[in-house]
Amino acid sequence: QVQLVESGGGLVQPGGSLRLSCAASGYIFSIQTMAWYRQAPGKQRELVAALTRSVSTNYADSYADSVKGRFTISRDNAQNTVSLQMNSLKPEDTAVYYCQLRAQRYSGSYPADYWGRGTLVTVSS
Repeated sequence: QVQLVESGGGLVQPGGSLRLSCAASGYIFSIQTMAWYRQAPGKQRELVAALTRSVSTNYADSYADSVKGRFTISRDNAQNTVSLQMNSLKPEDTAVYYCQLRAQRYSGSYPADYWGRGTLVTVSS
């Protein structure tokens, strides 16, 4: 069973920074995508940033327009962790942030999506 556990959320003032981390446990054969989503109250869940495996073993990053230049997604291959560095935070960044993983459990298996339970980020003065 693959489990994802997020950490690093909290209360921060506008203009501040937070770093979210997501640790994956359980055996994973291959990861296609590691991503962060968020869901603000009364809104749909949206993709914030993603690392998607390319033709080689490299991963390409992508970002929602609303966070470009402020957020950076990264991963630690050895630890199967993905982080989201969030700078210049705005009140509209307030949301529950979820870690998502698309991965193969075993060679030849279909990729499946796994989700963490979320961590709350509140940006307020």
